Order: sequence, then structure tokens, then C-alpha cells
Amino acid sequence: MEHHHHKPGLRVRLRITAARRRAWLSAGLQPACRKPPRRDPSDSVHKVARREIGGGHRRPPRPAAPSSSAFSCPEKFRNFQLQEEYDTYDDEVHFLVQLPFLWSRTKIIEIVAAKDVIFALAQSGLCGAFNRATNKRICYLNISPDEVIRSLFYNKNNESLITVSVYESDRFSSLKCRTTPIEYIRRGQLNDGFPLFETESLKYPGFVEFDDVNGKVLTFSAQDSTYKVFDLKNYNFLYSICDKNIQEIKISPGIMLVIYQKSANHVPLKILSIEDGTPLKTFTQLLHRSRKVDFIEQFNEKLLVKQDKENLQIIDVRNSNLIEVNKTEFMTPSAFIFLYENNLFLTFCNRTVAAWNFRGELVTSFDDHELWHSNCNTNNIYITADQDLIISYCKASKEVRDSGGCEGIAPPTGSINMSNIFTGKCVAKISPLDPTLTIAPRKRGDSSRSTIRSTVSDALEDITALFYDEDRNEIYTGNSKGLVHVWSN
Repeated sequence: MEHHHHKPGLRVRLRITAARRRAWLSAGLQPACRKPPRRDPSDSVHKVARREIGGGHRRPPRPAAPSSSAFSCPEKFRNFQLQEEYDTYDDEVHFLVQLPFLWSRTKIIEIVAAKDVIFALAQSGLCGAFNRATNKRICYLNISPDEVIRSLFYNKNNESLITVSVYESDRFSSLKCRTTPIEYIRRGQLNDGFPLFETESLKYPGFVEFDDVNGKVLTFSAQDSTYKVFDLKNYNFLYSICDKNIQEIKISPGIMLVIYQKSANHVPLKILSIEDGTPLKTFTQLLHRSRKVDFIEQFNEKLLVKQDKENLQIIDVRNSNLIEVNKTEFMTPSAFIFLYENNLFLTFCNRTVAAWNFRGELVTSFDDHELWHSNCNTNNIYITADQDLIISYCKASKEVRDSGGCEGIAPPTGSINMSNIFTGKCVAKISPLDPTLTIAPRKRGDSSRSTIRSTVSDALEDITALFYDEDRNEIYTGNSKGLVHVWSN
């Protein structure tokens, strides 16, 4: 967008080794990825070999077999219709915010829903809150006229929404965090929220990262090369790590992997307890001297290492056992999602999704699930809490493209596809070519219904954000026009 060139933008990155959200400042970058929600861990685990795998309750990893969960059931999505339409923009915006670029319609980049409130964040930095019961906009979350909101995080520990923002008053140079209970937002009492991490200097390349698997917040102050860990439940400071040689810290259930600056032919690594920062293991990983590192990722006791034009290595850090996956079979993905419930990981590469196990075997290839967006923008992907279903904004199937549109041109709209992660089968979809898909009729005497100006086809065009509310069994989509649509049965 032309109005962003004068200021650093905040990019939201999906560090998909855990359910966590990282936000940092970087010149000209926009929010890129969103994590799928995860459950809270039931306990803290200190030993590398005995770690919680990120579920809401303890249970062994599921085998890679067809799931019987209700989430995979096509009936759950049967008779989905377009129920509501919310507009993030209207004439009131001019009176509330002073920055002209906040007045312009931009695409929805993130949707979060909690307690019957839907939050829609536009790329401009404007964020609207809508009441799902009354279908009215409650308020804008920009409480200062020069506030540009860059990221949202729902903290289930205290049922509050954390906004991460930048401000014109300090030339958009540092991140500011604020927490507001959902109940206050529902009543429009935004001023009853309070700022977080005020003592931290979050100037570029500093960041804040929210990890709801472990219930922790990680901040990085670039000024003094200090990482700090806070408790997500009460925001209490826990401990800090100060070392200029740290290149990156990655979070997994129960632990943090500290990656140090690469030496000539190896990279020093350290595993710390997430609870108190205690070192659990220190080791080095050999590397090819002349190859760039594509990624180093940690999952339970497994370390995944991939260098350019080299095989994928899966190393067991307990006994150094090594599994290699040929580089012709495993292409470097643009994003990962680690599925702690099922001991699998998803890779996203060239609009395709695949599920792998930690023996380096391809477990699932997905039928009829070609992602619409080539840049693997995980704003358009949702994975259910049981991690058995993936919901994405997809291209129309090949059969439809071959027969549809004028002279075989693919329709300009995509579909919302629900696929079983274990079988790869598409179990349901919301498609513009479905003759039964309509705008749900207004019930007699229902005054809460919003006005829907879009057609079903319009609402499925250029979807830029997607969220599935598992409690309500509703899908919320946002598009390039700044509109939010509700799909349910």
C-alpha cells in the first residue's frame, strides 16, 4: 500500500513450532501469517524426553488413522449458508482516527472470535469489534487517533484481547501491547484495559511473541540483546536471557531451543526449560560449510535441520539417531504447522499441503485442497483443536475449472474446503457452484439481522482471512473489501 512507505510495518509471523504469535517491526513488511488456535497445556514438563504435546488434556499421540471426531463429520457443515455481513469501514472512521490511511478500505488480514465477539483487523491497522448476538459493530479498538493496530491475540487464560500496535507519536518505531477483557469490549469500555510490558524497549528488530501452548510471552529487546519470559496468565516477569551470540529462540511444549550464531561448519544449540530457563542440554549440529540453512526446528525430542540443496535431517537429540529424507521428496516448505496432538507436521509448499511423521514418511497428501494464495498466508488456514481437520480458502477443483467460467476460465471465486488431516479427503466445502448455497432468509421478527449487500459469490471472492469458531460451529471470512461474512447452518 502506498501509504505505508513512510513507516515501519509490523509483521506477524507464525513460528509454527508451537502455537505462538510473534510480532516485530520491519521496514515495509505487512502482517504475514497467523497461527491456528491451540489448546492450553495441562501441565509443565521439564525433561526433554517427557513433554506435553500441547493438548487441553493429557493423552497419548493419536495414530495417523482416520479420525472419528465430530469435527471431521460432513454433517457438521451441512446446509451452511451466508448468515451475516459486517463492514469494517464507514463514515464514522474519519471522526475517530486522524491518520488518513486508516480511512481507506483495505483487506482484512486477521479475524479472531471469542465470547460471541468477532474482531476483524484490516491491513491499514483499523480493527473493528462486532457483537455476534446483535450483529452490530460494538466499537473500533483503535483507542488513540494515531494508533495503528498490527496484531491481535486472544488470551484464554483471562478472557482478554491483547492488541499490538504502533503509533505515529513515536514515528511507528516501537511495539506497544495492551490487554482489554472481552467483557469490557462488549460494553464498549475500551479505556478500562491496561498496557503491558511498558518497561521493555520493543524497537526494531525487537519483538513480542505470545505462546499459548506453554502460557508464556517472549520479548526481545534489541538494544541490550535481552530476551525476557513472562507468564501469560498474569504477565509476571519470570526470567531473562542476555547473550549477543543468540541468533534465534524457538519455542516447543515445555522447552526453548536456543540457536546461536553459526560457526564455520556447525551451529551451537541449547535446550532450556520454558518454566525457569534451566539448561537441559547443550550440543552442536554439524552443517555443510557452504550451504545456507533453510531451517532448524524442534519438535519434542526431534530436531529438524534442512540446508539448501541438502536432504532433510531428523535427529533424535536424546541418542543422536539420524533419519534423512531425500531432497527430491522433501522440498523446503514456506511454512510448517506442528500438530502436537497427533505427532505429525504439516508442510505448505507451492499451494499444496502435506502431512509428515517424524520417521520422515509422507503420511497424507490432500485431495482437492489447492490453496488459493501462493504465498501460504496462514491467515486463510484454520486447524481444529483436535487437529484432525484443516479449513482453508482453496482454488476450485480441476473439474470445475475445466468446465466452469467462460471459455474454460476459472471462476474468480474460490471455495472454503474442510479436509481430514489423516485421510486427505475433502469432507465438506462452501462453494459458489453449490446450488443449495444461499443467503439465509431472515427470520420473522428478527431485527438483529445485518444487511447483506454481497451475493454468495461476492462473499467467496478474494478471501484474505478465515477463522472457525468451534463453539458456535461458524466460519468467519474477511475479504479484500474490508467485509466480514458469517457462514453457518
